[in-house]
Amino acid sequence: MYARITVLEWKMGQKHEGMQEMLQLLRDRIVPTAKLQQGFKGFLGLLDRREGKAMAITLWEMETDLQASEVSGYYRAQLAELVPLSDLYTTPPYREVYEVIVQE
Repeated sequence: MYARITVLEWKMGQKHEGMQEMLQLLRDRIVPTAKLQQGFKGFLGLLDRREGKAMAITLWEMETDLQASEVSGYYRAQLAELVPLSDLYTTPPYREVYEVIVQE
């Protein structure tokens, strides 16, 4: 199993601005679309309101499923959903990919 972690960091002084919109977007559009992808196994959304940092973790059955979600344009389209909030971020959303070695 593989995990893609997408990180969002808010600018200082704007830590709460746009968070509700982002959470609504995750619930209404991003997670439902993720569930339709081949090999999708789960989604975790993490939020540190004090530090203004959020992480979206998607789990994929195989590395090829994760890669296919990027090659197909799915991941790029999901990031495009966040563009209206981009002025609030310190940097564009960034991602990291890991192999899942333990899951309970």
